Amino acid sequence: MDYPGIDGFLGTRASLMLDLVSLAMLVVIPLLAWSIYLVRYRRKHDLHKRVQLVLAAVLAVAVTAFEIEMRMYGWTHRATGPEGGAVPRHVYTALGVHLVFAISTTVLWVFVVVQALRRMPNPPGPCAYSRRHKLWGWIAAVDMLGTAVTGWIFYVLAFAL
Repeated sequence: MDYPGIDGFLGTRASLMLDLVSLAMLVVIPLLAWSIYLVRYRRKHDLHKRVQLVLAAVLAVAVTAFEIEMRMYGWTHRATGPEGGAVPRHVYTALGVHLVFAISTTVLWVFVVVQALRRMPNPPGPCAYSRRHKLWGWIAAVDMLGTAVTGWIFYVLAFAL
């Protein structure tokens, strides 16, 4: 069946941006973990800062492109498949849970990055704000993992099954 927009490349009914974002999270999560490792165990504050800023910029571009595609073409027609009909309730439930994580992650990441840029020294290193940054950074990282996992669950339920 022909769907509006550009078809993905993973062999599901998903669109190109759904496939790209799903795969991107497979890269983002390990890079996020590596960045935390760098600052926590190697004391590479400058590299941690650079990795985090690159991740934030890449995610901002990817999410913006993704949202544009969703606004232009939607997703429900792909989720129902060639037979059409209604999107199953469990798909909407999975999307709702995912959106809780995705929206809170966006807010947390903006907060953590902006506060770090304002309050951390340049070049970066331990300071009076470090403890608070560490707390909010861990919360944002766990939330990002939740965003990825719930996004993958939604992807499979909506476009692969």
